This record gives sequence, structure tokens and C-alpha cells, in this order.
Amino acid sequence: MRPFHTDKNKFDKNKDANGDTMSDVTDATTAKNAPTPDDALRISDSKASGPVLAADGTPLKKSLKRALRAQKLRALALIAPLLIFILITFIAPIGDMLFRSVENQIVSSTLQNTVVELEDWDPAGADIPGEPTFEALYWDLFLAAEAKEHTKLGTRLNYEETGVSSLFRGVGRGIDDFGEDQVEALEDFDPVWEDEMFWYTLMSGGDGAEQNSRHLSAARERLTTLTTDDFIGSAGFVPGAEISELLPRTISEYSTFALFTVFADEDVVAEEEPWEAVKVSLIQELTSGVDLAGYSGPGAAELRAAQDMLADQPAIDFKQAFLDDDEDWADSGLWETIKLYSPPFTTGYFLKAVDLQKTVGGVEAVPDGEKIYGTLFKRTLFMSMVIMGSCILLGYPIAWILANLPVRTANLLLILVLLPFWTSLLVRTSAWKVMLQQQGVINDILVWLGMIADDSRLVMINNQFGTIVAMTHILLPFMILPMYSVMQTIPQTYLRAAKSLGATNWTAFWRVYFPQSIPGIGAGSILVFILSIGYYITPEIVGGTTGTFISNRIAYHISSSLNWGLAAALGSILLAAVLILYWAYDKIVGIDNVKLG
Repeated sequence: MRPFHTDKNKFDKNKDANGDTMSDVTDATTAKNAPTPDDALRISDSKASGPVLAADGTPLKKSLKRALRAQKLRALALIAPLLIFILITFIAPIGDMLFRSVENQIVSSTLQNTVVELEDWDPAGADIPGEPTFEALYWDLFLAAEAKEHTKLGTRLNYEETGVSSLFRGVGRGIDDFGEDQVEALEDFDPVWEDEMFWYTLMSGGDGAEQNSRHLSAARERLTTLTTDDFIGSAGFVPGAEISELLPRTISEYSTFALFTVFADEDVVAEEEPWEAVKVSLIQELTSGVDLAGYSGPGAAELRAAQDMLADQPAIDFKQAFLDDDEDWADSGLWETIKLYSPPFTTGYFLKAVDLQKTVGGVEAVPDGEKIYGTLFKRTLFMSMVIMGSCILLGYPIAWILANLPVRTANLLLILVLLPFWTSLLVRTSAWKVMLQQQGVINDILVWLGMIADDSRLVMINNQFGTIVAMTHILLPFMILPMYSVMQTIPQTYLRAAKSLGATNWTAFWRVYFPQSIPGIGAGSILVFILSIGYYITPEIVGGTTGTFISNRIAYHISSSLNWGLAAALGSILLAAVLILYWAYDKIVGIDNVKLG
């Protein structure tokens, strides 16, 4: 018998780096000893002090984070086109609508000096604003008329007080004549005041003169605020420092003229005669007693001579000039409107959308004869509910029949349900107009059957009845399809089981079948109600004066009156009403119970 002994080298080979014995089971693919679970535990314990590494040598935790991040980026890249599309076509328009419903910057941007003067004016007083306010109005409206912005302001204020639009258009045509006598006297006294180059040299201070760009920057900001255009770049003109200190108002008006001439008219400043407002501002400063004794720059002699001549001329009365142009400028209500709507943001649109108005004394109700929006909102909600109920009553039996017919027959009849989608909405609505009118098909049949007299034909068009009938027909498929898809999933064995237990046909339907079809009714109701509450074409064609919706008024303000602020406010209130009803539906029924199949 051979003596038993151990191979020490063999055992040494089965030890790991730490001296722990490993399994002698070999891996068939690598011809190396394969580690057992105990070996793995020992190895992990021996390496517990360091991070677990991935196959590429990086920490496993970091590698997992990088992989998850890449996975999320790939998913985001897949849905990015849809998100961008929704953002551009849905979220952005809603945000713009909400902004327009409170935005009111046109008054403060057009009448920049006037709104400042009106801050100290008390609307409760009996008098209209004084001369300083009318002078500020002159500078603002002269520039607005040159930039063709005064008509936009008139249109905006006309929404609040009728007649303001024509008032601003008229003053825009005649404001060039304000101070005409004094300007003509100045030009007749010395023709140099009609010379373009003389004005340019006077305002710039001449070659080598010290410059002051403060007024030019202010004029640039004034024009940008008024027109929202950029007036960035060289105007070929910088005011002289000395003349800027001496005649600040004239320099301000000439700087505005220079920028507008270069960037809007694309002309050369030195080749264009200044606006009348520039000459009026010079006359105002010369007659105010400006000290010219220390001035020796370009045009010094002409300025002193003009000042002496103007001393004998009457001062320009801006207030009287406006009143001579149109006596409506003496209406305190006009100035109250300008003051009330001078802030850049306003609640006026929302107040008018609920038949209220802003006044000096606070918020008040509009006169009874002007209350229309509350009635339209109530009518829209009521008729949308009626249309939804009509679609449920007509659509439920049809959906039930489709769900219980053989598949081939049901698919054939389903084509008839979908057929209206292949016909123009305008054509379907016009067809109902032909059908429902007093000389239409329905009335002719009723007269032929003797059910009504020929002189007592029914009025079924241009009223609420016509709108309900036409819209029920148009929206009926949106009710049938969700109910049909849900009813298809209800097993018929439930009804047979209920009847086998003694239930009548009605009890089996009401207690077993109907509760399971409620999710389809809920889905169809939401679709029909939301679609009908914002419908426009059908009520416009067949609704007349009593069957129109609030959406028709919104369309009117967008396309006809151009009162986009009020249209945005009405749309925002309609959106809020839909969201509130949706929230109430979710609380009562539960949106999770709504199914489309």
C-alpha cells in the first residue's frame, strides 16, 4: 500500500491572493478554477474598502448613472418633436392670450409725457388738465402722428369711450398747424430757419465741438418704446454739448427727428428740414427767457435776433390749439379714460367681459342695455349641456345596437356613423339651414301632411332650436364612438346571467349593463361638451341673434372690432370655466373612470 500524502503545491495553487483556499472546480471554457459563492463573498469582503468596478474599470455607480442619463436623453430625443409642436401650437398661444387679456402698454408708450403730467391731475375735479398737460400731449401726438401710431392709440381708447378714434385721427392731420403763426413769423424774419444745413450745424455745434449723446440716447429709447423697432446704429448726428445745455427741449426734438429720418425714412439728416415740432420747441425755449449772452457757437447771432423778434409774438397756447381742433378735448371723460388706462397692465378687459367697467369711483356695472357677455356665457353653457344631453339620448341606442350586432354588420353600420366626418362642416351646417327654414323641406312635409297650416309654418332657424339640432347632428359621432368602444367590452353573458337569476329585461339592463357603460358616456360627454362650448361656424350660420355662443363674440372682436384684449379675456374666462367643470367632473365621477374602450 502506498503511503497517503498531500501535494502542498496543489493546495497553494488553489489559494487566492489573500491566502484563502478556493474551489478546485475548473471552468471548462477557461481551464481555470471557477469561484464558488463562498469565494465571491470572500473576494467582496476583501475588496469592501474600495468601489465596485464595471467591466471598463470605472466605478459601477458612476457607470450606472451614465447609462441611465443616456437612456433618458434618448427617450427625450424621441418625444422632443412632439413637445416642441405642443409648445408652439398650444402652450405659446394660450400664454399669448393670457398676456393680451391684461396688456395695455400702448397708452403709456404712445403718450409718454402726457401720462406723467396726468399723475397729478384729479379726475374728481371739475376742470380738465391744464396747459402743461396739453403741451406734453402735443409732443407725444406729433411724434405718434409721424410714426403713424396715433390711430392705434385712438382705436384702443375707443373700446372704452366711443368717438375717441376719430378724435385722434383728426388731431393727427391737424397737429402740424399748431403754433403755425409763430413758426411762420420766425421763418419770415430770417429764411435761414428753413435751411437744413444751418439747423444741422446749430444742433451739432459745428466741427470740432464737444459732443453730448445723452439726448440722442433718450430719443432712441423714446422711439423704441413708441414703435417697438430698433433704432440702433449711427444717425450721422450727435448733439453739441454747449447747445444741449442751452436748448435741451429743442435738442431732444431734433435728436428724435434725426433718428427717425435716418432709420425710418432712410434719408440724410443734414439734407432734411426739421419737423415743425423742432421749430415749436425752439420758439418755446426762446420765449421762455433762455440766456444767450454766454453762447458764441454756430447760429449765436441768429438765435439772439430770433429771441428779440419772438418777444413781440403771442405765446403758443397748446390747450386752446387742441380745443380749436376739436371741442371734444374739453370732455373730462376723455381725460379720465386716458388716466384710467395709462398703466401698462389693466383689469379692464376682464371687467368688461363680465359686464363691469372701470370708473374714477371704482368698479361699476355697465348699463343694463349693454350687458351682453353674462347672457352669452349662460346661453353657451346651457345650450352645450342640452346638446350633450341630446347626443346621449340619440347616441346610446345606436351604440348599443352596434355593440350587439355581428362584427361584420356592425362595421358596415359604423361606416354610416363615420360618414359625416368625410363631409365638410360648412356643407352639413348649410344643409340644415335649407332643411329648417320656413320654406324648407321639413316645413313643406309638415304642411303636406296637414300637421300645420301653410300660414303657420314653424320657425326652426336663426334661433336656439336650429343651433341645437344642427350641432347635435354634427357632434353625435363624438358621443357614439366612445360609448360603442366601451360597450364592446361588456360581456353579453352578464345579461344572460342576470335574467337567469330572475331579473327582467329592464332590471338586467339598468342594474348590470348600464353601470358598465357609464365610462363611455363620461368620455363622450366630455368630448361633446368641450367641443360644443367653443363652436363658432354652426351657431354663426343657423343661430341668428338668440342662438349664438360666446365664441361668436370672440370671433367678432378678433376679426371685426380688432379688440384682441377683450377677445383674449373672454377666451380666458371660457378656458377657466371648462377647467372648473372638468375639475368638478373629476371630483364627482372621477376622470379615471372615463374610458375610450
